[in-house]
Amino acid sequence: MPGSARLCLIAGVLVLSLALVNALTAGDFPPSLQRAEVLAGMAAVGLMLVAVLWTRAIPRPAEAAQLSGEQGLRIDEELDEALTLELAWGSHQFLTATSAASMLVMWDGKVLLRRGLITSNSFVPGAICQRASQRQELISLVKTALYPGRNEFDPVLPGLPSVMVQPLGHRGWVVLGGWSERCFTRSDERWLAGWSERLRRTLDLVGDGIQESHPSPQKGA
Repeated sequence: MPGSARLCLIAGVLVLSLALVNALTAGDFPPSLQRAEVLAGMAAVGLMLVAVLWTRAIPRPAEAAQLSGEQGLRIDEELDEALTLELAWGSHQFLTATSAASMLVMWDGKVLLRRGLITSNSFVPGAICQRASQRQELISLVKTALYPGRNEFDPVLPGLPSVMVQPLGHRGWVVLGGWSERCFTRSDERWLAGWSERLRRTLDLVGDGIQESHPSPQKGA
C-alpha cells in the first residue's frame, strides 16, 4: 500500500475510534450528538474507502521471478559488422532500459542472437509466433501462466512470466522475455515494433547472404 493511502487509512481508523470513544463516554445522547457521531462515522468510512481505492489505482508492482539461465551474448559470426552492431545495440537497449530479462532474434529459421539470460536449447516457433506472423503485429503475453501455449518459449528461457513476440515480416521474429508479469509498457511495445521494422529492413538487404549455421558464443554481456 502506498504511503499516502496508508496515512489516509490510519486517519480513518483514528476518526472512527475517537467517535466511538466519545459516544461511549458521553453522559447523555442528545440528537445533536447523534448527528455528530453519524457524520464522524461517515467521514471515517470515507477516508478508509479512499485508501482502498488509492491502493487499487496504484497497484503493487509484481515481484521479479527467479529465472534460471546463463548470462551471456551469442551472435551469429557470419553476420556482417553493420548487422552485428545493430543487433548488439538494440538488444543492449532493451535489456537495460526495459524490464526484459532475455532476448532472441530468429531469421529464416536461424537464431541470430540470444542475449540476457539464455539457454542452449533449440528454439522452434510455435502457434503464438505463427499467429504473430499471420497478423503482422506484436503479440504480448502479459501473464504467460494464463496462456496454454506458453511452453513454446521455454527454449528461450524456462518460466518466463511475460513475453512479447514481434514478427520480422514473414521471415523471423524478435522474442522478448520479461522479469515479471505485466512488466512491459505501451512504450516498450511501440519501441520494439519500431526497432524490429528497422531490423527487418536491414535483414532484407543482407539476410539472403546468411547461410544456415549454429550461433557461436561471443564475449559475455
